[in-house]
Amino acid sequence: MKICRLAMLMIASELLFGCSTPASDFSVYYLSDGTVGVHAPKSAKESEVQEVATAECKKLGKRTAIILTSHPTVNDRFPVTYIYRCGF
Repeated sequence: MKICRLAMLMIASELLFGCSTPASDFSVYYLSDGTVGVHAPKSAKESEVQEVATAECKKLGKRTAIILTSHPTVNDRFPVTYIYRCGF
């Protein structure tokens, strides 16, 4: 019974990860005021962008990424840009 539940949980998690946007589809950059910018593809969910920004903030020794703004761009590959402030 436990093996069956574990197998079902693993299959469900594989399906969820299979539907997410790969990290390589994002472009991260740093602004001079200390904020982090994330260029995202059109298919990306806001929660996925948040995860990428949080990972970058953790590299800087911060714990969280707080969204400041998002706006469209003219770039076909990354049509949306998000700006985050790293915080504790």
